[in-house]
Amino acid sequence: MQESSAGAADTFDYVIVGSGAAGSILANRLTEEAGVTVCLLESGPSDWHPFLHIPAGYIKKVFDPSVTWPFTTEPTEQTSGRRIPVPQGRTLGGSTSINGLVYNRGQAEDFDGWAAAGNPGWSFRDVLPYFRKTERRIGAGDDQLRGRDGLLPVTDIDWIHPISEAFIEGAQQFGMPRNPDYNGASQQGVGYFQRTIDRGLRMSTARTFLRPAQRRKTLSVRTNSQATQVLFEGRRAVGVAYRRGGAQGSQHEVRARREVILCAGAINTPRLLQLSGVGPAAWLQDIGVPVVHDLPGVGNHLKDHFSIRVVARVKGCTTINELARAPRLWGQIARWLMVKPSILALSPSLVHFFWQSREGLTRPDLQGVFTPASYREGYVGMLDSYPGMTCGVWQHRPQSMGYVRAKSADPFQDPEIQPNYLEHEDDRRVLLDGARLARKLLQTPALASFSDGESMPGVQVERDDELMDYIRRYGVSSYHLNGSARMGPASGSGNVVDSALRVHGLTGLRVADASVMPTAVSANTCAATMMIGEKAADLIRADHRG
Repeated sequence: MQESSAGAADTFDYVIVGSGAAGSILANRLTEEAGVTVCLLESGPSDWHPFLHIPAGYIKKVFDPSVTWPFTTEPTEQTSGRRIPVPQGRTLGGSTSINGLVYNRGQAEDFDGWAAAGNPGWSFRDVLPYFRKTERRIGAGDDQLRGRDGLLPVTDIDWIHPISEAFIEGAQQFGMPRNPDYNGASQQGVGYFQRTIDRGLRMSTARTFLRPAQRRKTLSVRTNSQATQVLFEGRRAVGVAYRRGGAQGSQHEVRARREVILCAGAINTPRLLQLSGVGPAAWLQDIGVPVVHDLPGVGNHLKDHFSIRVVARVKGCTTINELARAPRLWGQIARWLMVKPSILALSPSLVHFFWQSREGLTRPDLQGVFTPASYREGYVGMLDSYPGMTCGVWQHRPQSMGYVRAKSADPFQDPEIQPNYLEHEDDRRVLLDGARLARKLLQTPALASFSDGESMPGVQVERDDELMDYIRRYGVSSYHLNGSARMGPASGSGNVVDSALRVHGLTGLRVADASVMPTAVSANTCAATMMIGEKAADLIRADHRG
């Protein structure tokens, strides 16, 4: 089925809310089974715009409200009173259509920790087959750990810049091993990122999973269709109410014979549950929503990766800053059209490092990124007028956590989003150490011939209190929100779904997105969210075959 016209309530086996990293995969996998019907609701438009498919279009679309939810966090003292942008994808493919294109699974210990917290079936050994099932790794890798036959191409960077090579050499001088496959046996070390780009194009889940599934008559994809409420009969989810065409659009309902599956992300999934009467009773009563099920964890335990960047001027070498301006840009466009290495086919971050913030740790607690480019202070997406390079860093496993809370019963009012960045003392210490590490890596002997001095925060910022002030004033989200509908046993305080992703205390309702993560992964969240979608499909099919 293609997009359906407005009309009376219709019925499918499954209704999926959200077409992002997990939702598109679920739509594909569930409709592989003959006769199974699925309706996929996406609040945003189709992914027709060319900038959604050209990797360099990231900077043009990540803050574009026509294809994103332009959410911001609540200000706190730890962010110097700033609201931090946390945009989420709102188009086919969700955030996989606007993200930074990095493919990063995380550490095996992350998933072993999920299992140890009372979630059987989620250890690294359990989830590895689902990571492998998703990907078509193009490049070196251990075939026992990497997938070769999946629908998602995962490729190596083919645009090698001398400053990137110098940065990697400098990190090796510092003591980091060069790691050709951080998605392999060990994450630790430095090297080039793997990315979801193939032949110069972004490989979103809409392109790789949803497009093939749309050829099946059993799938109906409905864009510009914002879910406003999960419908219940008693404590069983039976469908979804949605509005087509925005707040003033027409109201519709779609029914689910088997299940409703929420894949709307760590902000919109808990918000939709709350608007549907599922969440902390006191919160729901405050906003005038009748309580269907008092479930205190809904919207709580929100986490994110808070990052900071260090910038240096470059001498003696051309950087992306100059290549992105005419007339050099014309040559880059020509190379992209010929499917040759070009800045148009790059992820925003080229080089990674995974390292410990202090001695004595058994595994990396920091992720760093490097690129031979820099952005103007105070200007979104605008490159510096001078040659520059940037080293950014964030803490893998933050202790600070916050919440997502609907502000009213109006589904078109943005929720209150409070990750409480840097609230925990350990987070401040780790990020402070990380910022100092980033500085050191930009000052290695290997980079000396390219560096023309630090421009942000500047050599005048030296003491811990000065550097911490810089972090508070300039730190940003890494857009890795998670944990707001946490997976864990019903007996656990604040858990929302069980190990089969079923919402505690209800039937016919599951969650499959980053909101179920019991703890943050030591990585960008996209790859793990896709794994959750793959595993959810098997869990759902097993339940209904049984």
